[in-house]
Amino acid sequence: MGPRTRILTDILGVRGWKIVEVYFETEQGSRFDRLSDAAILSNVRLVLRLERRWAPRCSTCGAICRGGSHEHLPRRRWKDLPWAGRSAFIEAEPIRVKCKRCQRHAVERLAWADPYQRETVRLQQRMGFQAASMPTAHVAVMHGVDWATVRRAETAALTRWDATRAPVPLRWVGVDEKWLGRRHSLPHHFVTIVSNLETGEPVWIGPGRGQETLAGWFATLSPEAKAGIELFAMDMHAPFAAAVRSDPVLKECPIVHDPFHVMKRAQAAVDEIRREAFFRTGPEMRGIGRGTRWLVLRAWERCTPEQQAKVRELMRYNPLFARVYQIKEEFRTVLHAPDRASMEIGLARILRRTQARRHVELRKLHDSLVAHREPILALAEHRPPTGRIEALNNNWETLVRQGRGYRDHNYLLLKLRFMIANPIRDDHGAKRFLALGLQPPSRRAA
Repeated sequence: MGPRTRILTDILGVRGWKIVEVYFETEQGSRFDRLSDAAILSNVRLVLRLERRWAPRCSTCGAICRGGSHEHLPRRRWKDLPWAGRSAFIEAEPIRVKCKRCQRHAVERLAWADPYQRETVRLQQRMGFQAASMPTAHVAVMHGVDWATVRRAETAALTRWDATRAPVPLRWVGVDEKWLGRRHSLPHHFVTIVSNLETGEPVWIGPGRGQETLAGWFATLSPEAKAGIELFAMDMHAPFAAAVRSDPVLKECPIVHDPFHVMKRAQAAVDEIRREAFFRTGPEMRGIGRGTRWLVLRAWERCTPEQQAKVRELMRYNPLFARVYQIKEEFRTVLHAPDRASMEIGLARILRRTQARRHVELRKLHDSLVAHREPILALAEHRPPTGRIEALNNNWETLVRQGRGYRDHNYLLLKLRFMIANPIRDDHGAKRFLALGLQPPSRRAA
């Protein structure tokens, strides 16, 4: 075997084999020894035929199988990476060996392909790399393979990447539900997402959003893993808190409500009273309240002087709206209190202001704050990065929109975990993600 053949052998990764023939072939079976003879044809593919140099190895235990009763199989082909824009194939005659060590009959171990695959390892890795940042259908068309082949290659690459990562202890747990849409095939239309708030990565995805869903995830945890959890961050969905309190190990674990969802309850009361005051009382008030929804939901300090003047005008027209708006802004200040004592004083003051219950929205707000008083006060002691829960939902929506939907939630979990674990920014500050296994591009010197 000459030096050029050795170089090709090393590039292809066909250790223990040698290249004995290289030719070009059309889809109809016509052969050409030179590319110039077939240059006018667009469907010409390259074929590299191999012959064995070393004894075969067992694909089960890896032992060298010399002698014995072996079965020579018909010639097979494996699709490889394109060569100079042409489709390339590796052709060889494998052997079904009878291993003396493990006493199993199996096809020999091939250096360039995994068992039961018709694509080389190089091609599968490339498809996995590309599918991490490109639609699966595009990668399938690019390499002339089936959609399922690309999906299988990407899943294998993501699984290898996830298996090689160092385990991260789970201390701060985020729990949230995700609506899948009315047209989703699942009967519940919801999934529960458990995330690690320290890394922002998803940990588990389960169907439904009830107490039994989260309890199913608890059943998969070891006692050591449960003991390492220090707090749960979630919205005000009651079944999630009930699942934590019903677990014998986690029942004493603090529960912290997401300030975004807590503030959303007060904003809902403001918006509903705004609708009732300016849109359900007659046409003369409709012009005053038109286009003010996001204005009244915005924080007071973030409004411009013109916007603040508009809010004051709305408050002069309706005293109930003014009262609820002031409660909403005071509640925003309470959620940012520096300590638990200050938050308790502020929350008690808000509860006294909503205790009159002269309006159904005030009554709902009061009852909700009373029912979730302890998880709200826990914000002053822990302050977990709950914004990462909503960031995870945003990444979910991005992936689903790019992939036109996903049926396999385990596969989606791997893609989400990889997307969040490998963010980079280009020179213009735009966020994008690493291709699987590839090095990030070099950054310009500052």
